[in-house]
Amino acid sequence: MRNGLKITLVILVILAIVIFPVIGIYNNIVNLEQNVNAKSSNIDTNLQRRSDLIPNLVQTVKGYAVQEKTIFTDIAAQRAKLAGAQSIPDKAKADSQLSGSLNRLLAIVENYPQLKSDQNFRDLSVALEGTENRIAIARQDYNDSVTLYNSQIKRFPNSIISGAFGFNQKPFYKAQEGSQIVPKVNF
Repeated sequence: MRNGLKITLVILVILAIVIFPVIGIYNNIVNLEQNVNAKSSNIDTNLQRRSDLIPNLVQTVKGYAVQEKTIFTDIAAQRAKLAGAQSIPDKAKADSQLSGSLNRLLAIVENYPQLKSDQNFRDLSVALEGTENRIAIARQDYNDSVTLYNSQIKRFPNSIISGAFGFNQKPFYKAQEGSQIVPKVNF
């Protein structure tokens, strides 16, 4: 009986040596994945904040620039696309398109000096600028957490555990092709 107890203890020790690191790696990957999800949610929150500011900005500009109707419908369409985007790549594309429309709207404002002096417009512009900064920081934070997560699930022995439990790479938040080009505005 004594040998049976020793063998059982040896087996339990070996199992503990194998199982506890696996549990630790699994929990670490779960924490990293949750961090990626939280950072993605932060982007969504800031994009929503910007989307909520846009109608007020558009209404303010409409009062001064009635003849610029195409930009207003374009912004509404881009906001709808962003609201309907589900994946990170789709959100990035819709975000880029909406940013381009906003840039065109702000370029139109240059033709209306009295609008630029309107307190409501100035307040909205400051809020929008702050939100754009928040979005940029949220994107960077998200990409940083994706880098950490993706590298962890690819490392050995983490790759074995991540593959066994179905942890997949997360996409980066990438700017769309041509998004760094300033849009042309025709008057």
